Amino acid sequence: MVQTPLSPELLYPDSDGKPMSDNTAQYRWIVRLVTNLKQLLHDQTAFVAGDLLWYPVPVEVPPAPCQAPDAMVVLGRPDGDRGSYKQWEEENIAPQVVFEIISPSNTAREMLAKQTFYGSHGVLEMFFYDPDSYDFWGLVRANPAEDFTPVMPINLPWTSPTLGIRFELTTEGLDVFYPNGERFKDPGEYINERDKAFAKLRELGIDPAQL
Repeated sequence: MVQTPLSPELLYPDSDGKPMSDNTAQYRWIVRLVTNLKQLLHDQTAFVAGDLLWYPVPVEVPPAPCQAPDAMVVLGRPDGDRGSYKQWEEENIAPQVVFEIISPSNTAREMLAKQTFYGSHGVLEMFFYDPDSYDFWGLVRANPAEDFTPVMPINLPWTSPTLGIRFELTTEGLDVFYPNGERFKDPGEYINERDKAFAKLRELGIDPAQL
């Protein structure tokens, strides 16, 4: 009997049913990373997403292997809306850099499974950070054929070869910096700067809405 192929919606659902974050600290870090990474790469061909399912290979029957990094960067793919990242529809370009913000519900086994998945599917740099305990570690390599080199707190400050961003660990937790030395900002800081810029334009008699 000939079986009807399953629809893409059944093979590659856009949601895994899990919440984006377990607490406000994790959510704040995810938004901070995605916002600043988009700003960092705004003049490049790059796709940045948060909590988006990544399907590296097509399948004929579910479940399709997938992960939803808290933040991921795909250099060489254009920005734009996607329900999920199906790699075979994206010139087979895998995310080069992924970030995981650890919450109290995450287990060591879960993080190990993520590391294995990312390593098996071409990720070059992966970073893990717990905003409660300040635990931080990373795994990096120059190309998918190489073994990973660990990045631990003792190695910080450390600069990502792929993105040029710098990681530093202080008594108040992790800080991430742009290549020019500017610290990654909270989204609220961008809003404040925008409002100040708009106010300055209005002082000059310029309506920001007309720009």
